[in-house]
Amino acid sequence: MAHDAGNGPSTFGQRVRTARERKGQSRPVLAGLVGRSAEWVKAIENDRLGMPRLPLLLRLAEALGVDDLAALTGDERLTAATYTKAAHPSLLRVKEALTDYDVLARDQEPVPAAVLADRVAQAWQAWHGFGDHRSRVANVLPVLLADLKYAARAHEGTERRRVLVSLAQAYHLAQLYLSFQPAPELVMLTGDRSMTAAQDADSPRAIAGAAWYLNHVFRDAGERHEARVELAMKSTQLLDPERGPEDIALSGLLHLAAALSYAKIGQKGSAEHHWDKADQAAKRLGDGYAHPWLIFGRGMVDAYAITMKTDLVRAGEAVDAATHIDLGTMQSATRRSFHIIETARAYSLQGETVSVVHLLKKAYEASPETARFNLFTRSTVMDLAENGSPLIRDDARGLARQLGVAA
Repeated sequence: MAHDAGNGPSTFGQRVRTARERKGQSRPVLAGLVGRSAEWVKAIENDRLGMPRLPLLLRLAEALGVDDLAALTGDERLTAATYTKAAHPSLLRVKEALTDYDVLARDQEPVPAAVLADRVAQAWQAWHGFGDHRSRVANVLPVLLADLKYAARAHEGTERRRVLVSLAQAYHLAQLYLSFQPAPELVMLTGDRSMTAAQDADSPRAIAGAAWYLNHVFRDAGERHEARVELAMKSTQLLDPERGPEDIALSGLLHLAAALSYAKIGQKGSAEHHWDKADQAAKRLGDGYAHPWLIFGRGMVDAYAITMKTDLVRAGEAVDAATHIDLGTMQSATRRSFHIIETARAYSLQGETVSVVHLLKKAYEASPETARFNLFTRSTVMDLAENGSPLIRDDARGLARQLGVAA
């Protein structure tokens, strides 16, 4: 492959190939994710086809896990975040809360661990509730993080470990808030801090929860799937299903993480093996169970089957999975909206644009901020508003206005 001397790949096609290989994807997998053929990907990589127009370029960048379009185009002024990642109005406040180091001693007593645990639980309820969940969480995160960090320094022994468990959960929330925001370095930071707090707390359950969210961070950053799966499986060894439903749920959640990691690189057998393990955990817990803040349960496992099948580019199976579950019963408006979007992604692979627009409108109704900051939703609506058939173009343009993207 030709390269600029010492500067890596020199053409658009070579950059695409480098990004695909770094992600561990085959050409058919990447082709399916962007709605093109494996021959199209080959032609792009061999520079027989030129750079696609912006909507398809954005979809290609999303499938490759590329935030900075310069990594593909070579134009440093053009970033995926510019077109697909909108900044939440409170992003700066949350950034400042994460990067503020309160080194001075406080005069007041630290907040008790039990009180902080209740506040963290309320913040999770706000995240999963209907409406502008990002805005609600952003309103409480800065003060909550400050109180937790101070309490972790001021308390000792068991009380300190309890605070650290709550701090790990608060960092999870910050990580979710930052997802789909133009601040990828802070997503990695919060994932790492969550795991550090969980380990300092010496809490197997907190470590398992941190491993679930770190798995998402590493998967989206294109880190090696072997490392992601190893982290998840090591964390399951800390759990004991005989201790009760939470350990069962967390073990199932980590197998779900492994399934999604394998699906991202097209390893169908391994993905389905770990999904089966998660399915067994959900069956053991029963239909009525859902983890209080991770929401693991029957509905979540079924819903992630849609994502897994879509990432494996098995669109028919993904759509079939979607037709057999009722997302309306999921105990989180935020997750419900996300899984509706994933269903739209499955229909998109089949070219069923009428269904795609219908589902993205439903996702927006379920949780406006989930849809507004989702990369697939934004790039797809931009594309359909410009290039969709007359049957859907008006609906796509209306949704584009609601999402705040150029139509």
